[in-house]
Amino acid sequence: MNPIFVAFAVAILVGLLGGSLTDTGVWYQSLIKPWWQPPDWAFGPAWTVIFALAAMSAIHAWRGARTRAQREWVVGIFAANGFFNLLWSMLFFTVQRPDWALLEVPLLWLSVLVGIVVFWRSARIASYYLVPYLLWVSFAAYLNWTVVQLNTPFS
Repeated sequence: MNPIFVAFAVAILVGLLGGSLTDTGVWYQSLIKPWWQPPDWAFGPAWTVIFALAAMSAIHAWRGARTRAQREWVVGIFAANGFFNLLWSMLFFTVQRPDWALLEVPLLWLSVLVGIVVFWRSARIASYYLVPYLLWVSFAAYLNWTVVQLNTPFS
């Protein structure tokens, strides 16, 4: 199967699933948010760019892999990242526990960092494509932490 098609199909699938878990209705609107939070409409385009860059990273990492084991690592790294991305959305929006999502953020952040580190030797450009994702997750983690501080306790 064509790795370009697969990478973009998976990125779109993760984006759609994450979007379906993201309810910005009454509960979310009632949260106190910091003044510096981007407007709600900005998150969709930001995640679209992030997922497109992640798909490009996956393509370059796949092409840079020299063995089946290395290709399995590429798949595993992106599968773990997709899982942690969806888990964060579920915890924050569906379960309505930003505090639990905050505890999960380091796993999401590490899943991006692992890709950057692992791909550095065999597909450096794949690592570069993930840097904006790492920066975005870092920003989102700080935003998540701030929302928890402004709204604690959750139950």
